[in-house]
Amino acid sequence: MRVLYIEDNAMNRQVVGDMLQISGASMVGAPDAESGLRAVDEEAFDLVLMDIRMPGMDGLTAIGHLRQKDEPVSSVPVIVVTADTSADLRERCEIARADDVIMKPVSLQQLLSSIGRVMAQKSGTRMLID
Repeated sequence: MRVLYIEDNAMNRQVVGDMLQISGASMVGAPDAESGLRAVDEEAFDLVLMDIRMPGMDGLTAIGHLRQKDEPVSSVPVIVVTADTSADLRERCEIARADDVIMKPVSLQQLLSSIGRVMAQKSGTRMLID
């Protein structure tokens, strides 16, 4: 599985990259939304992890741009990874058409559980273990 993690904090990208490597996935990191959107135009990814609070374009706006691209890019699953605790967070992520939301600090179990749910939902299969 190839994952793109759009996150402005290099340490967060490193930690999540290490978690994904443990699970057998490979990750490409992008330090901002603009470079992340360029990356999806240049390479194929199975999943995008997206921070929402970044300098320049925020993650929810970036998800909107991603969803406006041609297939298959527009249908790549997106999981928001955030420290945002606002009451309307999930609603804003749903409006942006994110597939799931996980909170920082990210745990390996939380990350893999979310990825499993989202990928199972996209493929139309049912998860046996959550």
